[in-house]
Amino acid sequence: MYAYAFLEDFVVLYPVYALLFAENGLSPAQISSLFVIWSVTGFVLEVPSGVWADLVSRRSLLAVAPLLTGTGYALWTFAPSYWSFALGFVLWGAGGSLRSGTLQALVYEELGRWGATARFPALAGRAAALGTTAVMAATALAGPVLAVGGMRAAGLASVLVTLLGAAVGLSFPESRGDRDRPGVAGGYVAVLRDGLAQVREGPAVRRAIVVLSATSVAGAMDEYVPLLAEATGVSIGRVPLLVLLVSAGGMVGGWFAGRGRGALAPALVTAACCMAAGAVAASAGRPEALTLVAVAFGLFQWATAALEARLQEGISDGARATVTSMAGVGTEIVALTVYGGYAAGSVWTGPGPLFAVAAAPYLVIALAVRRKRP
Repeated sequence: MYAYAFLEDFVVLYPVYALLFAENGLSPAQISSLFVIWSVTGFVLEVPSGVWADLVSRRSLLAVAPLLTGTGYALWTFAPSYWSFALGFVLWGAGGSLRSGTLQALVYEELGRWGATARFPALAGRAAALGTTAVMAATALAGPVLAVGGMRAAGLASVLVTLLGAAVGLSFPESRGDRDRPGVAGGYVAVLRDGLAQVREGPAVRRAIVVLSATSVAGAMDEYVPLLAEATGVSIGRVPLLVLLVSAGGMVGGWFAGRGRGALAPALVTAACCMAAGAVAASAGRPEALTLVAVAFGLFQWATAALEARLQEGISDGARATVTSMAGVGTEIVALTVYGGYAAGSVWTGPGPLFAVAAAPYLVIALAVRRKRP
């Protein structure tokens, strides 16, 4: 799981693909349209891919997902055009949808067969931390790779990483055999109905999905951390260092996931206060205040792993990936809401106050998670 998570994000194209699009003549509006295509693809395929993961071998899907993404990178690298970029984002969105619910479902069920589900939060948190580490490493390598071989070298390296990811996907253990799966013929509707019934009839599952979706606010706001860093008044050259500080906070939080789950509500309140205070101070010209934002992102990452475990504890195996994917749909909805809210709010104020407003929902989430679980 650690290797899979690392390879998923160790993509040299990540920090430069917008430049690739611009170099090939795309306007800002066209580039934005590509992001919309990517988001809509993930939204549309999230639940169907989760149902599929409950019908067929999850290990096979974890191998196919990186291959879809890698095919998209290959199109960008060797046949660059608007429509190649668009198809690449469709493939990337499809690969991400195949992974999202499938990986958690497979890992949790295998841990359950070994009597080790208590380890799930730590595994999920550390996997997320390694994904963040991979992004940081890929960003650091992008410059040297571009210097040596340009965009083609960056694209080729990214494709090779997805091939390694597919190999790791095939290495996952999967105890669930054909007799444990309903099969594709006639099973799709049955599994979807089972998943919907678990959500409809299980208040704990519904609450877990809503709370987990709501905690994705920080993940969406992560896209705007460079703007917050720039608002501190530092030189452009120092902005990446401040962004790296916040990323490191998330990485540390993920690494310590699984410990102290009883402190979930206080941790969320602390994170909200740190994010609001740090963002407002940073926008007032205090770059050191981003340390508080880094602490907040670390606590958010730690809490996300705990909430993912809560969701898995309430789901039955028959539709585990399906229900997990429903939480993924909620995450996409929250992210789109945050993007729209930030765009509207930016007309009136700067990044600092907007980050403070984004911290407010976590106070409500803290109240929700304090309720005793059945």
